[in-house]
Amino acid sequence: MSVNVTIDDLLCQGHGRCEALAPHLFEFDDLGYARVIRSTPAGHDVEFAASAAANCPEQAIRVTRKDPSDSESLR
Repeated sequence: MSVNVTIDDLLCQGHGRCEALAPHLFEFDDLGYARVIRSTPAGHDVEFAASAAANCPEQAIRVTRKDPSDSESLR
């Protein structure tokens, strides 16, 4: 399954759960807010991205399917 991972910069408060759960997908910028390193993860990394999204207290992370006919968000 192909997905896109995004972070809503206005919602992110820099709690760091995403980076703790998936440091190969997320990192912090100079101000301490999360940013996506790999916006199109594959394989097991999709599960890591979905876990990071599910654990974000601000619900700032979106993992959406890339298939245009399926607009359902995984989180």
